[in-house]
Amino acid sequence: MTASPPRRPIPGGHDRRGPQGHPAPERGDAASSGRSGAAAVIAVRRLFGAETGNYFLLLGTTLFLVALGLVMVLSSSSVTSYTESGGFFGSFSRQALFAAIGLPLMLLASRARAAFWKRWAGIAVVGAVALQFLTVATPLGVNVNGNRNWIAIGSIQFQPSELVKLALVIWLALILSRKQGVLGDWRELAIPIAPVTIVAVGLVMAGGDLGTVVILAGMILGTLFFAGAKLTHLALTIAVGAVGAVLLAFGTLSRQDRIATWQAGCGTSDDQLGYCWQTLHGWWALASGGVFGEGLGNSKAKWNWLPEADNDFIFAIIGEELGLIGALLVLVLFIIMVIAFVRIIRANPDPFAKIATSAVMVWLAGQAFVNIAVVLGVLPVLGVPLPLISSGGTALISSMIAIGVVLSFARKPVPRPAARADAHGRVDS
Repeated sequence: MTASPPRRPIPGGHDRRGPQGHPAPERGDAASSGRSGAAAVIAVRRLFGAETGNYFLLLGTTLFLVALGLVMVLSSSSVTSYTESGGFFGSFSRQALFAAIGLPLMLLASRARAAFWKRWAGIAVVGAVALQFLTVATPLGVNVNGNRNWIAIGSIQFQPSELVKLALVIWLALILSRKQGVLGDWRELAIPIAPVTIVAVGLVMAGGDLGTVVILAGMILGTLFFAGAKLTHLALTIAVGAVGAVLLAFGTLSRQDRIATWQAGCGTSDDQLGYCWQTLHGWWALASGGVFGEGLGNSKAKWNWLPEADNDFIFAIIGEELGLIGALLVLVLFIIMVIAFVRIIRANPDPFAKIATSAVMVWLAGQAFVNIAVVLGVLPVLGVPLPLISSGGTALISSMIAIGVVLSFARKPVPRPAARADAHGRVDS
């Protein structure tokens, strides 16, 4: 076999072969490949480079709470699910589905800009209030545990009052950020905030949901405070809200009896089989957990002794199964979440972002405080779930979207690279 003669260079040209006879890459191809690689790097930076430490702190805490909630919903609802449907995973499967819906919505919300939330704030609050009106004024509304606070369309049920919370957060932030220079004038503060919030809270009151009214009132007051409203105006708002809360609290005989029993103290009450039943079994569940708990899945209270074990009183099951350590873990996670909120507020110069973040912080942290206070007996039973942990689809999804809104404020904009011209005068964008 004879060796082929060496290839002669092309006269006036260049040898296009590289080592071992392979064609050398064209200069144009190399430049194009370089531009494609740079574009890919820029795209990745735009996708992931805007996240800050505060972003990941809030996101990580949220995911941890949701994961813990799924585990505890599975444990606390397994007995009830089995007695109702013959399977252990009924409530857990629904909650996992809601978490699977909420997660992409939260991440999608985290990509939106402040201008997007400002543009849709008015439509959101009108839509949420309209849904709440349908709840109390049309046959679409249904009673659950004595409260007309749900809409049922076929097999689908959802709670419009949770959407009212989310919509009010964004709308209040928009209005108050625009009125930063005139908040000292009560007329500027009252219009249009007073009529909108009174209608929204009033419709929830009409449904009889005292717990949600308490959370909404606290959220509105907290938002006004962080926006810079005068203390005298806040005091007037508190007075009006207190009158409404008293009217709602004593509007029915059952609420009057429940509050009277709580004031008397369930520890010494003879009504252990009545209104004190839930509170006492919550206490006993917490006490039986000790420091290290009975072990995951080993709760006794969930065997139909503790009502709403997977919802309003899930903190009692956490204390029973995971002990004082598990209960403190939940508290620490919410404290870390508050720290993340505060850091985002301090880092963002936009008044709209500051006020909206403050509103979400008051909503979630305040609701967690109320829920735990109810389980401990510090407050009467109000029917308030533990955010991100208790079972409930509308509450979980709306809370995750609200956190997504705050995450969008925690991202820093990635500047587009300056245009550059190559050797042929072409501009790379």
